[in-house]
Amino acid sequence: MDNPVTDGIWKGMDIRCDIVIVGGGLNGPALALPLARAGLSVAVIDGQAEKPRLEDDFDGRSYALALASCRMLEALGLWENVEDTAQPMLEIKVSDGRAGEGPGPFGLHFDHAEIEEGPMGHMVEDRYLRRALMAAVKAEAGITVLNGCAVTDQSVTREGVRVDLADGRSCFARLLVGADGRQSGAAERAGIRRTRFDYGQTALVCAVEHEKPHGGIAHQFFLPSGPLAILPLKGNRSSIVWSEQAEIAARIQALPDDAYLAELRPRFGDFLGQVSLAGARFTYPLNLTIAQSFIGERLALVGDAAQGMHPIAGQGLNAGLRDVSALAEVLIEAQRRGEDIASPLVLARYQQWRRFDRASLALATDLFNRLFSNDNSLLRAARGLGMGVVNALPGLRRSLIREAAGLTGDLPRLLQGRPI
Repeated sequence: MDNPVTDGIWKGMDIRCDIVIVGGGLNGPALALPLARAGLSVAVIDGQAEKPRLEDDFDGRSYALALASCRMLEALGLWENVEDTAQPMLEIKVSDGRAGEGPGPFGLHFDHAEIEEGPMGHMVEDRYLRRALMAAVKAEAGITVLNGCAVTDQSVTREGVRVDLADGRSCFARLLVGADGRQSGAAERAGIRRTRFDYGQTALVCAVEHEKPHGGIAHQFFLPSGPLAILPLKGNRSSIVWSEQAEIAARIQALPDDAYLAELRPRFGDFLGQVSLAGARFTYPLNLTIAQSFIGERLALVGDAAQGMHPIAGQGLNAGLRDVSALAEVLIEAQRRGEDIASPLVLARYQQWRRFDRASLALATDLFNRLFSNDNSLLRAARGLGMGVVNALPGLRRSLIREAAGLTGDLPRLLQGRPI
């Protein structure tokens, strides 16, 4: 196959490269960077236009990046561009209760001082992380980004894989990576089926300003209708991820700002003083969706295209970056050994590496949501007892802190802060 680095990215109207990534959100560009730096040519196809992604206004979207994910950004040379705007998460407090009543008598308290590595993670705003990724991708000669391009078809050819675009162009590559979300077209066109479960919940997402400092403390408050996460941002601001029954969420989202805040305040409480909205308001349905295979013929899936889960543990992007780190390491090492990077044996290594961790995370988030999203008195008592036991066992609590920081398991090199 022609090499676009030596023969030119463009050959007529077609694009030829080693790897084509469908999906230009965060996981796709994060994967393109280490691959290109290892000498592989990459095309990233993004269905959205570039300009909206470069907007500087704060829109309320933020991510809870585990310590391991921050180390990955550092290994890719991105952390220095977002560190000054990132808020360290120094403590996590988990409690159970009802709206307007405050937290119950039992809860969990995780403090970063119980581990040696530092903060468990950082809150990073979407606008800063996305811009840092886009600038780094643009600076790499081996990466071509196609913005505002819709994929109409894909097929495996004798030489590799072909991706057809709505504008009439085609992209030819050795391997296709689907980083295109929970309704992955790349997976669907490859005939990969999905297991889906709808929780009947909707996440209401926004950011608020508050009178009192948050102290770098993240709160997870379990309510009968679903969990409420209050995550610290830089300054006296917090990111809110608020799960409600779908019908109630639709009603709340339709309210004007003042009425929306009136619904939020009894759930939020007054521990941070008066609150006001900062940025836009979003919603998205909550479901569990798992691709029955993370790989196909000359295809690999990462991020939500592989598995989308409940945001109860804030692990969505972190799980995607684990996929990215593992896949990049598998492909780069295969390339160095002279293997076909798209061979079934190579792709099977990626799936084997990620499948158990992914299944465990899906099971844990599903179980926690079912256990806590109810007002059953027996389950409330069991939850309180369980949290009390964890708090009384420093060794177990420390293990859970390390798990939240992304420091456990078979970590790819990038998540250890090491280059591939």
